[in-house]
Amino acid sequence: MGEEVTRIMIGVNESSLKGYPNPSISSKGAFEWTINKIVRNNVSAFNLLFLHVHVPDQNGYENMDSIYASNEDFKNMKQKEMVRRNHLLEYFVNRCNEIGVPCAAWIKEGDPKEVILNEVKRIRPDLLVVGSRGLGPFKVSARVLVGTVSEFCWKHAECPVMTIKRNADETPRDPVDD
Repeated sequence: MGEEVTRIMIGVNESSLKGYPNPSISSKGAFEWTINKIVRNNVSAFNLLFLHVHVPDQNGYENMDSIYASNEDFKNMKQKEMVRRNHLLEYFVNRCNEIGVPCAAWIKEGDPKEVILNEVKRIRPDLLVVGSRGLGPFKVSARVLVGTVSEFCWKHAECPVMTIKRNADETPRDPVDD
């Protein structure tokens, strides 16, 4: 009989400095840590599952320069945004293909905390890996009551959670910039 494959879900997001399709420092770090510390050379024993949660613009007018837009303009904007999100996941899928690790990737929309927890319930991975920008409740006042996505996942996910911090030399001047 074949051995069971370990399924690792990795939450990934885009860089707040560079935007799509560039992965954030934290996402790259979580991915590289998983490859170097868990997968190593045993690529056939793992399946990496990449989840990107797109947070829709609250007013629904993402990247819009004008309030004068036709239905076709909105359709074109949505199509361009989907292409950009797919390019983000393409980075991780291409790296897995280079290494030889089986993987899958998908995009959901909504609040990252809720979506990640729902996907953990649905997919039932053996491990959830998320990057952390190091934004504790004392560094960003807006997060005092809300907390960070990685912290929320660690507390509430129905599977083991590994939170990977950024290296000190990778931290931008403003930790929010990732």
